[in-house]
Amino acid sequence: MYKSALEILNIIENNGFRAYIVGGFVRDYIMKIKSCDIDICTDALPMDLINIFPNSIFPKEKYGAVIVYNNNIKFEITTFRKELKYINRKPIEIEYITDLKEDVLRRDFTINSLCMDKNSNIIDYYNGIDDINNKIVRCLGDIDIKLKEDPLRILRAIRFATILNFKLESNLESKIKEYSYLLKNISYDRKRNELDKIFSSVNVSYGIKLLSSISEYLDINLDNIKLTKDILGIWAQVDIGYYNFTKNEKDIIENIRKIVNNTTISKMDIYKYGLYVVLIASSILGINKDVITKLDHSLTIRNRSDINITSNEIIDLLGRPGKWINDVYNDLEENLINNSLKNENSVIKDYIIKKYG
Repeated sequence: MYKSALEILNIIENNGFRAYIVGGFVRDYIMKIKSCDIDICTDALPMDLINIFPNSIFPKEKYGAVIVYNNNIKFEITTFRKELKYINRKPIEIEYITDLKEDVLRRDFTINSLCMDKNSNIIDYYNGIDDINNKIVRCLGDIDIKLKEDPLRILRAIRFATILNFKLESNLESKIKEYSYLLKNISYDRKRNELDKIFSSVNVSYGIKLLSSISEYLDINLDNIKLTKDILGIWAQVDIGYYNFTKNEKDIIENIRKIVNNTTISKMDIYKYGLYVVLIASSILGINKDVITKLDHSLTIRNRSDINITSNEIIDLLGRPGKWINDVYNDLEENLINNSLKNENSVIKDYIIKKYG
């Protein structure tokens, strides 16, 4: 990806313009962190880029940006600009400029203000390298303006601090608390996207600590959270409220809660909800993973099709069809899982005749 990005820089410069890799990739490059997202900025205007890259496209939702594919890799290229007016986090009025240093001022934090030229030279106008070395997330420019323009930067700051294990610069930390009420204006999808990244970080406990002071504006309660390696395990411990989840995610969250509310875990839980869900619940309950693994290995059946009798055989035995067959299966599942019944066809038939015949 890096080589493909450098190819784009060279193509743009060979057409008489300047171009640079900018932002998070450069930060990660300096920190020797693998990155898979590269943004490019240039003094070429969007129509210049369209002429240089005939197959490029304009994304409808962004001003002054062009999407270019090189070696089947997607790159977003933006023209140097000032963003003069924001509405709902989006710049609705911009002015194209030719000064890289001024363009970089649009960015949120100093650690994301670094640029790289086609020769891999780092350009650092605003002491981003110092802040990386000192492990500080510092706002670039006027904090009040930056956070009011786009309140999502509040969560982005916490996300970067969490993932990189950096400190929030003291003034930024103070302003985050001051302007946290603006998070009410951010969509729940946007907020969840940032929270998921925080919850999935190895430093999630630090992230939750940073979030705790603004949690009321996120409509979540982060008190007494037990850490899990799965983000749905975190979400299962808070009121998901207005946040959007898929049906499958909601089912997993609900099943985790059912197990946690029972405070114990049985073989039936593993059979009913699956090992994945039970392991998440066990981490919340503080039950050793080895205990769950042992229970899982002791299961004699994994699903209803493993039961050594068919529904037609049950009907033939009892001489009547009907919805009650499901009750018979439920009974068999419980007895088989609890090892009070052997999964042998003849044994199961004798049991059914004695109990239901």
